[in-house]
Amino acid sequence: MLIMGITNPKGVKRYICAAFPSACGKTNMAMMTSTLPGYKIEVVGDDIAWLRLDDKGQLRAVNPESGFFGVAPGTSKKTNPIAMQTIFKNTIFTNVAETSDGGVWWEGIDKKYGEGVTITDWKGSPWTPEKGTPAAQANSRFTTPAGQCPIIDPAWESPEGVPISAIVFGGRRPEGVPLVYEAYNWAHGVFIGASVKSEATAAAEFKGKVVMHDPMAMRPFLSYNFGYYLAHWLEMQDLAKGHPMPRVFHVNWFRKSPEGKFLWPGFGENIRVLDWMLRRIDGEDIAIPSPIGLLPKHDSINLDGLGKVDLDALFDIKRDFWMKEIDELETFFKQEVGADLPPAVQKEMDDVDRRIKEMKQ
Repeated sequence: MLIMGITNPKGVKRYICAAFPSACGKTNMAMMTSTLPGYKIEVVGDDIAWLRLDDKGQLRAVNPESGFFGVAPGTSKKTNPIAMQTIFKNTIFTNVAETSDGGVWWEGIDKKYGEGVTITDWKGSPWTPEKGTPAAQANSRFTTPAGQCPIIDPAWESPEGVPISAIVFGGRRPEGVPLVYEAYNWAHGVFIGASVKSEATAAAEFKGKVVMHDPMAMRPFLSYNFGYYLAHWLEMQDLAKGHPMPRVFHVNWFRKSPEGKFLWPGFGENIRVLDWMLRRIDGEDIAIPSPIGLLPKHDSINLDGLGKVDLDALFDIKRDFWMKEIDELETFFKQEVGADLPPAVQKEMDDVDRRIKEMKQ
């Protein structure tokens, strides 16, 4: 779960957490270079957040790590210039390719190696593009000290943690799931987190493009009864002593067209979605209800300078898709949680199921 600070053009700073399955863009989001003017991004952490309520009931987050552990392939000056600046020195690279002049290389780095330079792939064999295999392992990584990141937040080592205004869940969903939607309430947000699914990546043990469950983006790390874990999330609202809980959102940067093209440009353009979230936190009336949550009102996402984006496709909610989604989720909960599923989560699932069935064909 990443932790990032976002200061809007009015100078108001808020912190958000975001939980995505591995290799789904946590580091890119935490180190985002905003394409909207006036926004300032600072990173507290890109991987783990320890959450706790302070004496006033405010949820706070601490980054317990001293560095960043990011996926190398696809990282470049175009996709994540801040990461590229951060890993320039004092960095451990694992399973990347090596260049004969002492450098590193991976697919998507957008860096041409010099004339006469040869490459050794991650298995230690000579490599050329004609070989037909990746030079770097798909889950190769960089490990680098957080303190040398140029946008590290001043409070990144604060033992009190930073106050959290929103929690964002998400995953790789090529179809059916909107770009962004907001939970109706805290219990609905817990349900949304529990229902996270994502297309498998190189960081998962599954092969191929299977969409797998990854509740709270914690599936590989849950070390006790999942039902108890969800109950603990629900209990936090009572322990907050009336203090407002963070808003909960779900994002999907990875929805594709029928032709297999990404519908949203992602990376620094994601600030446009975060801008909508921050305005919702500030109480702006820019959302409309849907069966699965609150969606942005028409024209409420700032698209200035972006070019053509098919918002209808990005926010399309198909009844048949979501009926199958809920049926499959109910089976998953019965198999993995059983009688320990908190009644509040069951109620939220039943409510979503009812609203979906009430949709017009």
